[in-house]
Amino acid sequence: MSTEIRNEHRQSRYTITLDGEVAGFADYLVDGSTITFVRTEVDPTKRKGGVAGRLVQYALDDVRTSGGLAVVPKCSFVAHFIDTHPDYQELVDRG
Repeated sequence: MSTEIRNEHRQSRYTITLDGEVAGFADYLVDGSTITFVRTEVDPTKRKGGVAGRLVQYALDDVRTSGGLAVVPKCSFVAHFIDTHPDYQELVDRG
């Protein structure tokens, strides 16, 4: 199974594609120095194998390497992911 994850800047969303089909997305809003993750959704038939986790991990790694943006995890899945992966805590702006 081929997997591709990318940042769709124009749509303000990260997408994950499995075998050429979009399986999920994480929507975000950028405002100044923050990126707010507002919604993560994965096709229920494709939720096995940690698809949502791989998507969010990619998005957070991308934010980290891009630098300068603090993450506001409004999406409950993103918030939970960060809470259970302490190496992403330094990205968070809980204000």
